[in-house]
Amino acid sequence: MTSDISTIGVEGGERRVCRMLMGLDIVVSDETPARLPGEGLPRPAAHRLVARDSGEYLFVGVRGCYAAPVVRRPPDVLLAPGDICFYDARRPPTPDFPEQVRLKVFLVPRESLGLEECDVLQVVTAPVTRASRLGTLLSPFLSELADTAASSRPQVGEMLAWNAVNLLATLATEQLGRDATGTPAAPSPLVSRILRHIDLHLADADLSPEAIAVAHHISVRYLHKLFQDEGTTVGRWIQRRRLEECRRDLLFGIRGRRTIAAVAGRWGFMSATHFSRVFRAAYGMSPSEWRDTAGREARPRGR
Repeated sequence: MTSDISTIGVEGGERRVCRMLMGLDIVVSDETPARLPGEGLPRPAAHRLVARDSGEYLFVGVRGCYAAPVVRRPPDVLLAPGDICFYDARRPPTPDFPEQVRLKVFLVPRESLGLEECDVLQVVTAPVTRASRLGTLLSPFLSELADTAASSRPQVGEMLAWNAVNLLATLATEQLGRDATGTPAAPSPLVSRILRHIDLHLADADLSPEAIAVAHHISVRYLHKLFQDEGTTVGRWIQRRRLEECRRDLLFGIRGRRTIAAVAGRWGFMSATHFSRVFRAAYGMSPSEWRDTAGREARPRGR
């Protein structure tokens, strides 16, 4: 976790921003009137959020959307304290809240949540209520994380950021009716074997759908169908797992002993340029920014 934390006074309240790894920003605000943080040029609000009760509200701002023109204005979304609501950070909705409210906002790249552009339109108008199954589990955790992230030790903060993004991805894809990682909630024995095979051969540059299909005596077409049925692709799954291993190598153990290109090559990325591009898309920063930021935070602080 970085130590890039700022607190600014705004008219009618205060806003605290905690910038973490993986492109995750946490914003805590009690400004009046309530306003959700966005990015890019000001745009007309996509829809209106309505809440009549004072309290705490949780939001997930999805970054990296193209903000295509909305043909039909979505209906207003009604919220209660503790509810979790997604929104497009390029088109923040207008909150219609009472004065005594606190907003806790998690700004996350769309790619980190595993969302396609069309998915965002579906999740922004489907809040997760505090009383729902996932809401009961995640609302208190996200609230506490927003309050304590800034004071966590570097490696603890890094893992909290990683887990928070994965939990938010779970939440988003639950709203879409599929599992967060794109794999079955209860994988069949065949799918489980395929996933284990991929993990064992991540470092092989020639790992491909064709090689995986041959190893499991199935057709490439059937292999693609297994992953398609779960909302992902073979290539996307392999890339995600390789990025996870590269990210860990850059942070733990091998830092300073291998170049970024060597780490990428170790996990099957043959092009350093391609690796840097997909790493930034997944985590919101370049591999060198990740390595340097994580390394700086892991060093002992001076007295």
